[in-house]
This record gives sequence, structure tokens and C-alpha cells, in this order.
Amino acid sequence: MTHLSLGTSPPPTAPRTPAAGGPTGLRVALALARSERVPGPDFPAGPAVTAWPGEGIAVPTALDALLGASLAGGRLRPAASAGALHPVNAHLLVGPGGRVPPGRYAYDPVAHRLHARGGAPADAPDGVVVVLTVTARRTVSHYGHRAWPLLLLDTGHALAALALAGADAFCEDADGRLLAAAAGLTKGAGEPEHAVAAVWSGPGDHPDARTLTRWAAHGPGTPPSPGRRLPAPTDLRDAWKALAEVTTASAEESWRGFPGLPRPLPRPRRRSTEPGFGGRPGHAVLGRLLRAAERAGPEGVRWCVAVGGRDAAVLGLPGPHVLATGDARPTLAGWAAGQAWLGATGAVLLAQGCPEDASPAEIRHTHVRAGYAVGLTQVLAQEAGLATRPVGSWQHADLGAALGGPPGRLPILHALALGRHRSREASAVGPRPTREPSVEGAPPS
Repeated sequence: MTHLSLGTSPPPTAPRTPAAGGPTGLRVALALARSERVPGPDFPAGPAVTAWPGEGIAVPTALDALLGASLAGGRLRPAASAGALHPVNAHLLVGPGGRVPPGRYAYDPVAHRLHARGGAPADAPDGVVVVLTVTARRTVSHYGHRAWPLLLLDTGHALAALALAGADAFCEDADGRLLAAAAGLTKGAGEPEHAVAAVWSGPGDHPDARTLTRWAAHGPGTPPSPGRRLPAPTDLRDAWKALAEVTTASAEESWRGFPGLPRPLPRPRRRSTEPGFGGRPGHAVLGRLLRAAERAGPEGVRWCVAVGGRDAAVLGLPGPHVLATGDARPTLAGWAAGQAWLGATGAVLLAQGCPEDASPAEIRHTHVRAGYAVGLTQVLAQEAGLATRPVGSWQHADLGAALGGPPGRLPILHALALGRHRSREASAVGPRPTREPSVEGAPPS
């Protein structure tokens, strides 16, 4: 059995030059996103939502349950987002038989309204396709070179929220250009949006394999309203390049049901817990959450949970059983961009995967699906009465090597902090000091 002996600030490691893997530029971008380099000063994030011409229309009842329970809101939304910056946009492709005329619509989550962007192809299937795109500027404005993987994780959280709101199927491997064309986006019109995934809600388990192709052949939709063009710093241009590479795919569109979706569907919540919660969850609950994450997560990703206390350890499946003894939480706090509060949190659920030589398709798949798995697991943990907070930014977090594996193969990809709410901790262990724990380095919720 491994005993953890980790420093809180591991030495930087240079990326290896693998014999196979993604393009060199993308490997460098991934290594940089995981490095200890501190992002530069914030720059303007642009508007919280894209401006579309014309008056918005009310979301019909048939779509209100889907959109209102998944994407609607200002800073507080059912889908978690790094820094509450919410870069994920939703474009609706509505077929015949709905409560709104068939056509393309852009969704405004803040106003909870739809903006019509043109008609539908004659052979559009019944049901609704939701194409998820990201506006990179919103996240890069704060996280700089670390931002583009967070955009993929945020897309996964949006997928989880839509699944919990009743969506039927999703597509995560179609070429980004096909997804963008299906949404009717025009290159060069407004701030760039990179299409990452799509969701289906309609009759049957999933649409046929030419649904996106039919919409793409229909031509572009109404462009956004012209606005003030903002400068594009180097980090933003680099993020655009990385997103273009990871969303380029040769695979045809394929649709599948949401993996690991619990039945009955739990009720989504609207916010993560503020940092500073402690209290180790019970062994049985941690086992259930580990199994839920594994069922929902991508192939090739391993899940474990770090716990503190007298029997501090890293636990894994099956079981959970002890993978290593010792308290990993202080090291995790250093690896997670100096978020000191993680060192005293109750437990940290960890996804490990996406090696440094991963292909573009693997980078996209593992990040999107890890975000989806953490999104589902967060709601299950909240249903169990736990405090929760996703943690997406990790620097030199090679937990796989610390557990005895080869370096660079199983770095930390995503995480979910777990604990008891303060009021429950107080009732369980007596009065707490009035001074709150430090939250140095914690992003806004």
C-alpha cells in the first residue's frame, strides 16, 4: 500500500515528447493550462449574453421545464461554471409539432427568452436539438491560459443539467464546424462561438444520424446584433486555436442516451456551496458517489476520493478501498491554484485522466464527460445533504504518479469538494469559532 508523502508545491515538470498524440501546439497548450504560470490581469469579459436582433419571445411551457431547470439564471444557475462566468450558449433547432414555429432560436438564459434566427429545413425532424457553444472570452478574461479546458468542463456541466431537466440524448463527437453550421452560426459575425456538443429532446430515444446535417444544409441563420468589437489578447487567441483543434472531428454525428442518469431524476440545485465547509461524509455515501461518477464518466478516467482525519487516505473503487494512506488535501489545495480551503474540506472527489499526449478527440471527450459526471454527482451529493463545490483548475496535479503510476498518465482532470453544511457541523460537533476559514485563491461562485 502506498503512503502519500507530497509537498504542497510540486516542482514543475516539462511536457514529454510522446511518439503519438495530438498536435504539438495543442500539447503545449494543455501543458501550459496545467502549469504553475499565473494568469495575467483580467480583461473585459464582454456581455453576459449575446445580443440578438428583435424582441425576445416567451419560452413556451413545453420548453420551460427543459431550459428553466438547466440553463436559466444570472450568476446563479443550475449548471455550475468556473468563476460563475457562464460561457456556454444554447441554440435551439426546433422541428415541427412544437409550441413555437419551427426554426432556429437563440436562448437568453438571463431573460429566459428565445430569439428567432430563421426557419427550419423542410425535412427537420420533430423535437428540439440544443447546440451548446462556448464564448471563450467570458472565461479567458479571468483564467487566461488556464481557461480553455474549463470551457469544456463547463459544457459537461450544462449537459448534466439538461439531462436532469429531462433531455433524452446527446452528441459529443460531431465536428464542431457541423455543429456550428447546424446552429446557423456565421464565421466572423460577432464574438466567436465554438460549438462543442448537442442535446436532443423529442419523440423517441434519439434523432436519426443526419439531423445535424439537415440543419447545417439549411444555410446560416440571423447573425447577432453588431456590437463594439473588443480586442483579443494573446491568451484569448490561443484559446480559440485550442478549441478549434479539439472540436475538429472526422466522426459522423452519433447520438446516445445519457450515461449514469439516476432514476427518478433528482431535483437540480442552483448554486455551489461557498468555500470553507468541512466535515467528512460517511463511508457509504462516498462509495455511492464514487460509483455514480464512474458510471457517468468517460472511458479511461479513474475516480478516487481524498479524505482527512485520523485515518486519512485516498479511497478508490471497488469498495471504496484504501489506495494510499496519508492526507492528500493540503497538497490538493496547492495544486488547485492555491485554494487553501481545500486543505480542510471534508473530502475531495477526483477524476484522473487525459494524459499529456492525449489526442484532440480524447481531450474533448474526457473533459466534457468529466464535467458531465461531476455535474451529476454534485446533484446526488446535494440530495444526500452534503455541501459541494466543483474545482476545475489544476496545476501539476499528477496524483497518478504520487500513487505509484507512471508520470504524466493520470493527472487530476476535475474534482468535487464535499462536506457537511456549517449548520449541520455545528449541531454535530458543538459551537464553531466565529472567524471563518481562509478562502485564499477561491474563485467567485
